[in-house]
Amino acid sequence: MNIDNLKQQILQAVEKGDIAQLYMLEQKANDLFDENTLINYYKNILDLALERLTDTLEKHAKFDLKNVQDFATVRALYEYAMEHYHARKNSDAAALFEILSGIVNDEKFSNAMNIHTIVANTDIDLDTFLQEYADMEKIEQSGTFYIGDFTQKVQNLLEQSKGNN
Repeated sequence: MNIDNLKQQILQAVEKGDIAQLYMLEQKANDLFDENTLINYYKNILDLALERLTDTLEKHAKFDLKNVQDFATVRALYEYAMEHYHARKNSDAAALFEILSGIVNDEKFSNAMNIHTIVANTDIDLDTFLQEYADMEKIEQSGTFYIGDFTQKVQNLLEQSKGNN
């Protein structure tokens, strides 16, 4: 595929608001685009995801991870929250994780986002979270796009968090 064909496919996906299609084109974009074009590519995904989030909140609805577009939207929002967390903007990340915990109709995902919220609010950095709190082996086996399996250390954190409330 040449770069012009890829740009045309991306433009069509953006016009349709098709976040899932944009994720399907992601590897090709990474292979063919320069850094600035890639930044804009991911900005398109985020803009569409934020638009869908606003629509969902206005409708008092929830995302369904079995729906392809909802799944792609939640993935984009989670990645955005993780970028904030990685940049040590813990309060922003925690707020995004908290929103995600309440707007998705999947219990495991919501529980995981609650844990993310608590971890970000306790000022645990991302590297420590990944090394000490996330069960990376189980996460890799489950193949989810989010951190949803945790070590026993999370249980201690949850108990401390309940004690502080």
